Amino acid sequence: MLDFLSVKEIPTLFWTSPKPLTIRPPLVSVVILLFGISLFSLGEALLVVAGVGVSPWTVLAQGAAHTTGCSIGTATFVASLIVLMAWFPLKQVPGIGTVINAVVVAVALDYALPYLPTFEAFYFKLAQAIMGIILIGLGSAIYLIANLGPGPRDGLMTGLQKVTNFPMSVVRNSIELTVVFCGWLLGGTLGVGTVLFALSIGPFISLFMYWLKQFFSKI
Repeated sequence: MLDFLSVKEIPTLFWTSPKPLTIRPPLVSVVILLFGISLFSLGEALLVVAGVGVSPWTVLAQGAAHTTGCSIGTATFVASLIVLMAWFPLKQVPGIGTVINAVVVAVALDYALPYLPTFEAFYFKLAQAIMGIILIGLGSAIYLIANLGPGPRDGLMTGLQKVTNFPMSVVRNSIELTVVFCGWLLGGTLGVGTVLFALSIGPFISLFMYWLKQFFSKI
């Protein structure tokens, strides 16, 4: 029943590109990559409007900004650069998905946020946050299977998984919990949504990879 927690590899399905770094990626890979990143972006937007806690990496950016006096945007940018530098020893290969991830998420957030409902009741806010985390997990699984290059943090996850050979859920949760702890030590603000994200995003990504493999392998 919990077999998905032992997932160690990104499955190869019909939309998987043969190579992450290619000038002419398969059209189906690009289309489904965009679909996955769009779901990811909607999940991020829901987490933002829920207002019950930002993502662990935003907590880290808040803490770094509080400690150094720089802006949250600058702290986020520097954190992304550091993560990308970690790709080299981890032998991660970027692709158009790496660029699309950064561009589409930013644009989609700006477009989606004004149209999403906001609630006063805490339980509705919590439901929004949970739905957001689920969509981030599903979107991540779909776009990573496309094999056109991960986003910075997903690349850190896949790289560390290959080095440690631990299940993907364990690696991702370890990253998120480490990041949120460091952010909190630096003065970042935690919320219920932050804790839920840190504890569940790894299992959700693994769960959807497992389900997608099971479903499409039978077609």
